[in-house]
Amino acid sequence: MLLSLVLHTYSMRYVLPAAVMMGTAPTYVLAWGAWRLLSAVLPARFYREVDDRLYTIYQSMVLFFFENYTGVQVIIYGDLPKNKENVIYLSNHQCTVDWIIADMLAIRQNALGHVRYVLKDGLKWLPLYGWYFSQHGGVYVRRSAKFNEKEMREKLRAQVKAETPMYLVIFPEGTRYNPEIPKVIADSQSFAEKEGLAILKHVLTPRVKATHVAIDTMKDYLDAVYDVTVAYEGTVDHKGQRKLAPSMTEFLCKECPRVHIFIDRIELKDIPEEQMYMRRWLHERFEIKDKLLIEFYDAKDSKRRNKFPGKSVHSKLSLKKTLPSLLFLGGLTASMLLTESGRKLYVKTWIYGTLIGCLWVSIKP
Repeated sequence: MLLSLVLHTYSMRYVLPAAVMMGTAPTYVLAWGAWRLLSAVLPARFYREVDDRLYTIYQSMVLFFFENYTGVQVIIYGDLPKNKENVIYLSNHQCTVDWIIADMLAIRQNALGHVRYVLKDGLKWLPLYGWYFSQHGGVYVRRSAKFNEKEMREKLRAQVKAETPMYLVIFPEGTRYNPEIPKVIADSQSFAEKEGLAILKHVLTPRVKATHVAIDTMKDYLDAVYDVTVAYEGTVDHKGQRKLAPSMTEFLCKECPRVHIFIDRIELKDIPEEQMYMRRWLHERFEIKDKLLIEFYDAKDSKRRNKFPGKSVHSKLSLKKTLPSLLFLGGLTASMLLTESGRKLYVKTWIYGTLIGCLWVSIKP
């Protein structure tokens, strides 16, 4: 009985946030869809500006749960500019929370609405979200030989032509670093050794294709590249071995006390243009990430573990930036569900929005 109560209390930590975030999705899609129709006769710039503001509202609500609700300490190292820029964001990839980390940095630059992702192709089938991410400027890509360079270039050129503010998030490893799947890590290290590249311990060998296409296509539009290294505290077991990074569920259950984020802002002039040389440059950047993570997880001096070297700032997100969005979207959704016609519209949005979205992404990338 007591165990059941404990498990129930634990599960409620994430059930409520998940219910609110997913529950407000139809409301958000309806608001966005209405604006999409109204803006059809307006210049693309007007549509994009409002779309970015709508996205800011939704993602601010998400950050209310991932930061204010969990109470996680966000510790930032390096040189994160205060002002918004057009950037490509390159990060190591361990778990789905990595997507939220990009939001955490962007909101501190007042650039949350500008966040767009390069995502693996299978995610486009997510109900409502998959379609919308594409509409918001996200790019779906396939791995290895199936990678469609022309398709990605065309989408990014369209974004540049429309002068879309860009905070493009790329995870060059192509998949998550998972200590519980040693074969993926071993294969990555074997590939690096075969190619004459440094073998990496805490990150996978990065793939250059998406990064090269993005930088090459937008090089005259970008201000910089952000090289971001993320480490989640509490991901080492009693034997000192690295554990799996927290899932979104675990993060919302407050299992991660602190997240450490190291940012290195890189000028475009310091990045090679040729893909062959950029590949070497990208691997060198991941060597730097690996050294930072070795220091974080494996430093012989225990006082140097669980932190990156250098000065850091404990950055707390104000409720003023997140709570209004939660109240706004939550209020709209609640008011819709209070009436029978509203409930029918809500359910139809989930059903038909998902079907239309799947049809759309199957026809148009």
